Amino acid sequence: MSKTAPSILPTTVVGSHAYPSWLWTALDEIEKGGYGSTDVRETFDDAVMAAIMDQERAGVDIITDGEMRRWYFVQSFYSRMSNIVEDPPLRKVGLYGYDSPQRYHTTGRVSVPQGLGIVEEYEFTRRRTDKPLKLTCPGPLTLTMHVRPGEGYSSRLDLAWEMAAVINGELKALADAGADYIQIDEPSFAVIPGELNEWVRLYNATVEGVDAKLALHVCFGNLSSRPRGKRTYEWMFPALLDTRSDQLVLEFANREMKESGLWGEVGDERELGAGVIDVKSFYVERPEDVAERIREMLKVVEPEKLYVSPDCGFFQLPRWITYLKLEAMVKGAKLVRQELEGAR
Repeated sequence: MSKTAPSILPTTVVGSHAYPSWLWTALDEIEKGGYGSTDVRETFDDAVMAAIMDQERAGVDIITDGEMRRWYFVQSFYSRMSNIVEDPPLRKVGLYGYDSPQRYHTTGRVSVPQGLGIVEEYEFTRRRTDKPLKLTCPGPLTLTMHVRPGEGYSSRLDLAWEMAAVINGELKALADAGADYIQIDEPSFAVIPGELNEWVRLYNATVEGVDAKLALHVCFGNLSSRPRGKRTYEWMFPALLDTRSDQLVLEFANREMKESGLWGEVGDERELGAGVIDVKSFYVERPEDVAERIREMLKVVEPEKLYVSPDCGFFQLPRWITYLKLEAMVKGAKLVRQELEGAR
């Protein structure tokens, strides 16, 4: 029987987990062709199990598979797409940044004949834990971030609308498979400002008819612990409230809780997933730090509506510090939960 999350201040993660050291070296060997198909499958299965173990051991209430089968958030999805080809790298020398990832362009109408693989990710994880699960999927604007429109498309937005239909089918299949909590990740909302109303329309089409609890995560980017978008949410409201989301998942910790009061001014009755762990810092929060941040959010959010999470995924951090931050998050939430229960 599956466990249930606490009704007050449940803890969860945004999506990705830190890679174990051995996975980095295994990926090098896979790229060189040194692994067979069974070796590759076992490698990623074991990586997911490590992510599950870390989250369960830390006491996280609602876990993910750590996105361990993905690479740099969206790059692994491009191998599943037809009619895209690689472009020459923009930059190979120096620090890895937003101008470093592999880029592509279209050579015709893009399709994803075997799907995005997220249903398979869910089915594997569901069989290996009795914890509540959250499934994550990049939204269409973010999924197309490294693909330039060539043949078949007039603009990136045109391509994003194509991907909205692909993702919608994936999400419906996820819900049919039993997934009841799905998060759509759209950092591109913040990174590509100026057409937010169109982004909202795009998101709503992506989740149309999906029978699950829907969360929308908007952050400011996190590549090598660097943001990319202007780090304020204020300009996105009230448009974000027009999204068909049951929960908005936003980052606060890295900005020292800037805009923690914004929800009290612009929010509504839906849930808020508040980032109270800074994934861009090596500082390991104490449980008391986390509790202080949660109390700050409780000034504008009812306890039953507040989910406790990191700012973003942990892919850019070492595994050891990721675990310590998860443990602090759980302990900090427990401190405040006990305070609330004692006051009743």
